[in-house]
Amino acid sequence: MNKKLALVLMSSILISTPVWANNINSSGVSNSSSAGLPDFSGIYDQVGKSVVNINVVYAAPQANNVFGGTGDPMFDYFFKRMLPPQQQNRQQQRGLGSGFILSSDGYILTNAHVVKDAQTVMVKLSDKREFKAKVVGLDTTTDVAVLKINATNLAPVKIGNPNQLKQGNWVVAIGSPFGLENTITQGIVSALSRNLPDDSAVPFIQTDVPVNPGNSGGPLINLHGEVVGINSQIYSKSGGYMGISFAIPIDYAMRIADQLKATGKVVHGRLGIAIQPVTEDLASSFGLSSAKGALVNNVDNDSAAEKAGIQVGDVILSANGQEISDSTSLQQIISNLGAHKPVKLVVWRNNQQIIINAITMAASADNSNNKPVQDKSSANTELKKLGLTVTPLNATQLKQFSNRLSYGLAVQNVSQLAQMSGINVGDIIIGVANTPITSLAQLQRILDRYQSGQRIALKVVRSNGAQFITLFLPLTIE
Repeated sequence: MNKKLALVLMSSILISTPVWANNINSSGVSNSSSAGLPDFSGIYDQVGKSVVNINVVYAAPQANNVFGGTGDPMFDYFFKRMLPPQQQNRQQQRGLGSGFILSSDGYILTNAHVVKDAQTVMVKLSDKREFKAKVVGLDTTTDVAVLKINATNLAPVKIGNPNQLKQGNWVVAIGSPFGLENTITQGIVSALSRNLPDDSAVPFIQTDVPVNPGNSGGPLINLHGEVVGINSQIYSKSGGYMGISFAIPIDYAMRIADQLKATGKVVHGRLGIAIQPVTEDLASSFGLSSAKGALVNNVDNDSAAEKAGIQVGDVILSANGQEISDSTSLQQIISNLGAHKPVKLVVWRNNQQIIINAITMAASADNSNNKPVQDKSSANTELKKLGLTVTPLNATQLKQFSNRLSYGLAVQNVSQLAQMSGINVGDIIIGVANTPITSLAQLQRILDRYQSGQRIALKVVRSNGAQFITLFLPLTIE
């Protein structure tokens, strides 16, 4: 079977694996065993009492919560058997997750997807006491939520610095995988600042710590017994752990938590642009010495970016003095700034650096896309240099883009080499580098300036948005 890996939000996480024999000393630092391997029992003794189990009754059925079914019959049977008999007929309305204590007066951090749409949230402490929790606030953009229970003298976790993590560092997780409370598992940091394909601005910590549905919201802990992340997602074909898990860095989560505690909501910053990574080929075609920055492939009407003068084809190199190593880092910087904040951008345009000052706007939830429509009735034109056959969009087709396009060329046929470069039938060509296409004749004049061996950056629109694609000329042999 050719199944795709699915990104799974874990309304529950963690399966225990063997641990080794040593402890954490009085300063909270892990000692090594005689075999040179760490023992995590001291971490569990130190942090386990601060981890909570979260039981949720949802206002509406949740298809992806633990007891609502995962789509895997074996897992679903196991989940149902764990429920008390009186709950087994209501499994579609219940879910489990994890969390951890932030302060002695009852503030708890967890994932937003654990408590979103919750009708009732119950928190069980490690000493088996249970409390009804209030959802102080949640932010679905970052998947962070803050709860409050009416309790005192609780044991808060110690917050660590995820910026000190390195690939290969040992980390552990504690939570309630499949409802099995206070389970600890171990692994290493696999990667840092990982960008996931859900357009999230969160720079995830990737680990190989075994986590499963039920651990969502539980802590990721370093060998000093400090929380460095919130376990949040896994890649999986089955809904269970397959060796890759992701955690929200705790410093990032705490900034969100502080806003939720103060106002009950979070306002993220936005410029109103669509961006893509700068590849080596794109860097060469735009005259950059190296593949860095974020390439602007769309500017929203009446947005902060448009008002500031940002243009399609600009490459943003830094924001408020922070270098943009990749497109994800720009998203993180702007999102963290919030709305109505000044940002100084260093931009590469027409082979030189310029400075653009912008004011961020509040992020919106508009993620609509338009699917290009091919016109098979119009006259086709072969562009031999590109290895493409194209046809102009007519007025009816342009209207389907909600007035966002004034002209476009629909790709009707693609040579093998052009397809290998990333061009597909159905793509709409709307520009070359910084220059919008206004006619077929204009595109042909632009192509005449390119010689064999040069790279050309085409801006295309497809069902998942606009992007630049680099072609190496020529793509056909005449």
